[in-house]
Amino acid sequence: MSQCNLKSISTNEAPLAVGPYSQAIICNDLVFISGQIPIDPKTNQLSNDNFENQVKLVFNNISAILKEANSSLDKVVKTTVFIKDISKFGAFNEIYATYFINNKPARSLVEVSNLPKGALVEVEVIAKI
Repeated sequence: MSQCNLKSISTNEAPLAVGPYSQAIICNDLVFISGQIPIDPKTNQLSNDNFENQVKLVFNNISAILKEANSSLDKVVKTTVFIKDISKFGAFNEIYATYFINNKPARSLVEVSNLPKGALVEVEVIAKI
C-alpha cells in the first residue's frame, strides 16, 4: 500500500475553518472536504437566510474548495449531509439535484439535533482529483 502524501487546501473563496482543521485535505488522488456550513466567505458570518439559500451557499463554498483542489462537483464520489429538520429532505433533494446533474455520488443524509453556529445544514464531500 502506498503512502498518502497529505496536502492541505485553503481558499479565500470559501469560509475559513471555525476550528483546528483544514478546509480540505488531499490524499493521493482524493480530496476530503471538511463539513461546510452556510458561512458567507466575504463576511465569515453564518447566513441567516432560509434553508434553501443556506444549502445553495454550502454547495457554492464546496465548489470553491473543489476548484482550489483542481476538482469539481462532477468528480464527487460521496457526500455526507446533516440537516436539523428531516422535513426539509425533499427541499434539500431538489437543490442537491441541480448541483449533481451528470454525476450522482453516493450519499448519506441524517437529521441532527444541532450544528455549529446554529446552521440548518452541513455537508462534507469526498471527490477525485
